[in-house]
Amino acid sequence: MPSLRRTALGLLLVTVALARPGQVSAQASPTEPFQVVETTIADIHAAFRAGTLSCRALVQQYLDRIDAYDKRGPAINALVEVNPAALAVADSLDAQAARGGVVRPLHCIPVIVKDNFETIDLPTTAGSLSMAGWIPAQDATMVRRIRDAGAIVLAKSNMAEWAFSPYETVSSILPGYTRNPYALNRVTAGSSGGTAAAVAANLGEVGLGTDTGNSIRGPSSHLALVGIRSTMGLTSRAGVVPLNSTADIAGPMARTVADAVAVFNVVVGSDPADSVTVNADRKREADYRAYLRRGALKGARIGVLRQAYERPSLDPEIQSLFDRSVADMQAAGATIVADARIDSLSAIQRKQQGGCNRFRADLQRYLAERGANAPVHSVAEVLASRGYHPSVELRLRDAEKVTEEPEISRGCQTRELVRAELRTAVNHLMDSLKLDALVYPTWSNPPRLIGDLNSPAGDNSQLFSPSTGFPAISVPMGYSRDGQLPAGISFFGRAWSEGKLISLAFDYEQVTHHRRPPAIAAALAAHR
Repeated sequence: MPSLRRTALGLLLVTVALARPGQVSAQASPTEPFQVVETTIADIHAAFRAGTLSCRALVQQYLDRIDAYDKRGPAINALVEVNPAALAVADSLDAQAARGGVVRPLHCIPVIVKDNFETIDLPTTAGSLSMAGWIPAQDATMVRRIRDAGAIVLAKSNMAEWAFSPYETVSSILPGYTRNPYALNRVTAGSSGGTAAAVAANLGEVGLGTDTGNSIRGPSSHLALVGIRSTMGLTSRAGVVPLNSTADIAGPMARTVADAVAVFNVVVGSDPADSVTVNADRKREADYRAYLRRGALKGARIGVLRQAYERPSLDPEIQSLFDRSVADMQAAGATIVADARIDSLSAIQRKQQGGCNRFRADLQRYLAERGANAPVHSVAEVLASRGYHPSVELRLRDAEKVTEEPEISRGCQTRELVRAELRTAVNHLMDSLKLDALVYPTWSNPPRLIGDLNSPAGDNSQLFSPSTGFPAISVPMGYSRDGQLPAGISFFGRAWSEGKLISLAFDYEQVTHHRRPPAIAAALAAHR
């Protein structure tokens, strides 16, 4: 990672016109320097409008925090590569604003991007030494869209190698584990743990992650963040290294619902490079920010999806936090259906016949599309390179044994039948009970100790949202273990119901205000 130098900066006074001119900064005044700890996109844009902050000064503060906390100090170890051009991009954005140019929705918002998103100016490795140094020929669609909206790709983040693990964030491209800034001996979950740790510790404003079974929502739960997994087909995966193309989703991670939605609003939509998004422009809401409104819980019908989380290893503190969250929603006017259950769930799951491992086929198709630019061309080449963490070798070897194409695999065919029946069952459940959403703890257990693969993990994210393709949003619901370890609650709903889920998640966040920063990454002296 490039070395970072602290430099004294003069504050450039820039007045810009933003989309929502009525907002007032909660972060700075003419006599107080702007602080990036727990700031929001609205705070940043209000400070730009007030002339109390420049893009360069903002980016420098984040670079200073990365320098102080990622590899030194608490050594969170969240970032693989910091963008050496970040300040130059900031200067160009300041110049645009000074010329009176149109300011875009993510103007000068520093974004942490998971290392499986293609970036034309930074290496993309999916956490694997076998891909070290690869510079793609284009940005992933989602990266291009945030840049077009004015964002700065501040850094690429560590991930569970090839996105294999939902439990921990360790790879061969970066030595050591990414650590949970709320308790440095604890995991961040996986696979988007680097993005989550960086955003939680205020090393970037917002982040991009990917989620095949858990990997946006799980790290968000472990790091007191908001994570959005969309309906399959609403957001593009083009330019994202695949794990399983039938379940992969990319999306935002942020400290607040409003910030997550600001990014989400930019990245949703149809993309010719990802055929699954063909209906996205027709199905998307005109502006998801319109759903950031108080009072959405009043009159809402919310079902408790016990089948998602009740198991013998359920941690009693997590149960208590969840019960309190449900009570908070009820106090805010929601009607709670205490046991919303799919009676046919076990029968549906028994229809799966054999396994369905798509990784080899999906990865090799992706690499083939990159042609001569691809750093490797097959799982066999990855294995031959020895460029991988020992923890993923068995997964790679198992994938290499799968030579049958997924389209003709009996296991994959029955998997699709199971998914279709589960979608029908979820819709029937919600329709019959007139539900607006289903809720459950995102994880049933607190973050594990690093290296512990024996204690109950508690991942509740793998079944319902990935198997149906329906959306889910994880929001902080409190802290276990003497108030130290974050936990999250998931709001899950019908296909294309992101607007409804956003409104409920936002109202719940505003009612409870559980988010707080980790103590180990305190504010640094701000530049004037």
